[in-house]
Amino acid sequence: MKYLKQFGVILAFSFVGELLHYVLPLPIPASIYGIVLLFLSLEFQLVPAAAVEETGLFLIEIMPVMFIPAAVGLLDSWNILRSSLVQYLAVILLSTIIVMVVSGSVTQFVIAQKEKKKGGEHQ
Repeated sequence: MKYLKQFGVILAFSFVGELLHYVLPLPIPASIYGIVLLFLSLEFQLVPAAAVEETGLFLIEIMPVMFIPAAVGLLDSWNILRSSLVQYLAVILLSTIIVMVVSGSVTQFVIAQKEKKKGGEHQ
């Protein structure tokens, strides 16, 4: 029953995201609205982490399974994709490198800020 309640909380945020997507004229997917709302609710402790923690961990564990339908869709579209394969691979490689550089830079910045804050407390 606990898992159903936790999943219900996640679905409620997803539903609110769908409503926002319907109401707001922005080109943002409903799932992004929902996940941002859930994140903010957890960050500002409007919703305790325990209200979604175990179900969230379960969903993360099974996430690779969720990509199977998309992979099958790509295989189904192979004839269309084949003619532009080099372009797709170039975009994938370039975007992967950009994401790695930005993620690494942000991580280093956050670590440096924590170290700076920690060093300031000891003085």
